[in-house]
Amino acid sequence: QVQVVESGGGLVQAGGSLRLSCVASGSITTVNAMSWHRQTPGKQRELVAAIGSGSTSTYAAAVKGRFIISRDNAKNTVYLQMNSLKPEDTAVYYCALFRLGRNYWGQGTQVTVSS
Repeated sequence: QVQVVESGGGLVQAGGSLRLSCVASGSITTVNAMSWHRQTPGKQRELVAAIGSGSTSTYAAAVKGRFIISRDNAKNTVYLQMNSLKPEDTAVYYCALFRLGRNYWGQGTQVTVSS
């Protein structure tokens, strides 16, 4: 089985920064792609950033230039550094590990950006 646990959410003022962490455990390998997604009430979950086994990364247009995804394979951890936060970044952020054709999801962590 695979377990994914996020941490690091909270309340921050607009223009501030937060760093989210996601630790994966269980039947995983370091080549697993991992990603961050976010969801607000009444909307579909959307991809924020993803990172592959070779640390190649991709970002949603709304966060490109402000967010940075990185990984530490020795710790089975992926990070999301969020800078210049905006109120519209407020959401529950979910981490996902992709393995054998499916995503394994964490429980989510709330990020609230006040104006």
